[in-house]
Amino acid sequence: MAQTNPAISCPRLTVVVPCHNEEEVLSETVLRLSNLLDALSRASLIAEPSIYFVDDGSTDDTWHAIERLAAKDARVHGLKLSRNFGQQSAILAGLLMAPGDALISIDADLQDDVAAIEEMVRAYYRGADVVYGIRRNRDTDGFFKRTTAEGYYRVLQAMGVQLMFNHADFRLMSRRVVEELRNCKESNLLLRGLIPQLGFPSELVYYDRQVRYAGETKYSIPKMVALAVNGITSFTEIPLKFITVLGMLVSLFSFGLAAWALIAKFLHMASVPGWASVVIPLYMLGGIQLLCLGVIGQYLARIYSEAKARPRFIVEKSV
Repeated sequence: MAQTNPAISCPRLTVVVPCHNEEEVLSETVLRLSNLLDALSRASLIAEPSIYFVDDGSTDDTWHAIERLAAKDARVHGLKLSRNFGQQSAILAGLLMAPGDALISIDADLQDDVAAIEEMVRAYYRGADVVYGIRRNRDTDGFFKRTTAEGYYRVLQAMGVQLMFNHADFRLMSRRVVEELRNCKESNLLLRGLIPQLGFPSELVYYDRQVRYAGETKYSIPKMVALAVNGITSFTEIPLKFITVLGMLVSLFSFGLAAWALIAKFLHMASVPGWASVVIPLYMLGGIQLLCLGVIGQYLARIYSEAKARPRFIVEKSV
């Protein structure tokens, strides 16, 4: 057994796969994961492997496909959520309800390279409680998605958010990390930002992003924007501090403009008469005020949703 840390016994490994309208790809996902788990079991790297699919309110035949796959293979299990709670909640549901000493989350679309799981397990043996799957490049993404995604990571890192660049939700976590994650009660989830804040020893595993095996991406632009806003408002107060600084700058500008008007009046200096000198500052200040109210509103909305303390997911049935 290729084991670096003799204190760590052969872990029970569970792979958690969130699904939303992924019926076209599930058979291939099970095939690739099963072949890999068989190889890891033969190498005595893992024990009692299992695959947990989480159906996040799919409207196609995803759940029935999971049931059929579970009937054929005892290692395959499924959780059906009562509605669409979102990818982050679906991943959390799988992590909190699935067994295992080490748990890996991976998307069903097979764009994350399953071959990287072996290196993740070996990193676990070296003592890593969290192993992040990092994309070497985003060549399979379009120009718009690649540019906006990389810009998003850079903006969050500039704001002080602990975030692994080009890491999404392909990662391994030990059981003790998952149990600490259970203690985090927030409803507005962004696991890729939350997990680094838990601490624990971690390693990075790099892999090449693959082309989607079948179907279409379920992350529309509105969903990506919502995830980005959630990441900013959940992990940094910098936008609120920026509003304070902006307010001070606008106030200083206003005082300076008033002083200039008085000096121009008493010294009979030439000034620009007409509507422009009134309307332009009025629109500028109005726009700044609306922007500031919008940012504050986003934080208030997060407080409102957290205060309601509604369930982050509801499991309708399981197999």
